[in-house]
Amino acid sequence: MISATGLRKSYGDFEAVRGIDVEVCAGEVFALLGPNGAGKTTTVEILEGYRPRSAGEVSVLGSDPAEITRRWRERVGIVLQECRLTPELTVREAVARYAGYYPGPRDVDETVALVGLEAKADARTSRLSGGQQRRLDVALALVGDPELLFLDEPTTGFDPSARRQAWEVLGSLRDLGKTVILTTHYMEEAQALADRVAILAAGRIVAEGPPDQLGDSEQRATRISFTLPPGADAADLPAGLRARARIDGDRVSIPAEDPLPALDELTSWATTRGAGLPGLEVRRPSLEDVYLELADAHAGDRDGEEPA
Repeated sequence: MISATGLRKSYGDFEAVRGIDVEVCAGEVFALLGPNGAGKTTTVEILEGYRPRSAGEVSVLGSDPAEITRRWRERVGIVLQECRLTPELTVREAVARYAGYYPGPRDVDETVALVGLEAKADARTSRLSGGQQRRLDVALALVGDPELLFLDEPTTGFDPSARRQAWEVLGSLRDLGKTVILTTHYMEEAQALADRVAILAAGRIVAEGPPDQLGDSEQRATRISFTLPPGADAADLPAGLRARARIDGDRVSIPAEDPLPALDELTSWATTRGAGLPGLEVRRPSLEDVYLELADAHAGDRDGEEPA
């Protein structure tokens, strides 16, 4: 569905995108993550056909997005960070208006139901909550029955409940066979929705893969953490654990490739002392851990200043 090789974009002497190679397969949810200024928006706008590239080869739906046709545009749906609609229109009227832009649109009422807005079909768009408005944005992108959807930070500003509801809608896109490009600042969102993730930093992809395997996260040590029981001191810990423990006040963190032997030794130590292990946690590295580590590692890679 998407193939880019050596993709670059410069603004004068500033290079916003610095040689990106990426492929996205049909039916895949692909997430682009990265801090502000990493090159996410520029990359997506090039793929959408809204921004010219400086160098590289790009194919989207079998065509160069720099030379798109109306027919190509009809095969693409876009959900921007913020959309403004005529406030007097009802939900059904708004979806029907957008349906009229396409030669073979989805059924209007079916599309409204797909995003869970049946009960609001006759409500004016100005009366919708933030979460309902975002559902409508997705409906407008879907009504043309596109093969490829670009979702630009679709749940920014949502409360946790509204975000979870939006995930249900976005998750259903995979069931429809849609290919989705998602940009987001929420690691949990990428973890929940994406088949693969690419992390951008300073205009380059610094890691790519399934969320659970990104940056060799499966190979990274599990971390065991707990609070020292009353009367215990870090020096009292078993020697093997003490040697690799990180101590912060009375909080102890121990990395372990295989957590079971370490937990067995730790709980035996606590049991012998007749004490518990307050706040015991056993945690594998999350996508957020990997993201922060990689973003920090490449934070100084830029030369020059990004244009306003």
